[in-house]
Amino acid sequence: MTALRRLLDSVPLWLALALCLTLGLAPFVPEPHIWEKLKMLAAGRLVRPVDILDLAMHAAPWVLLVLKLALRR
Repeated sequence: MTALRRLLDSVPLWLALALCLTLGLAPFVPEPHIWEKLKMLAAGRLVRPVDILDLAMHAAPWVLLVLKLALRR
């Protein structure tokens, strides 16, 4: 747990927010990939490995931000 906390402390909050607004929401048109993949997951259509990897890639900045905010001192 301390290694995770050190890693999260080393990432500035502004960088986590910037990652969420860029990679986390890209591409912006016609809809963000994260939203598309979450809809596919809810519908049970998220089965191809490339879609699962895409969800993981676009969700990673959001997970980082949530963990950073949850473990704030």
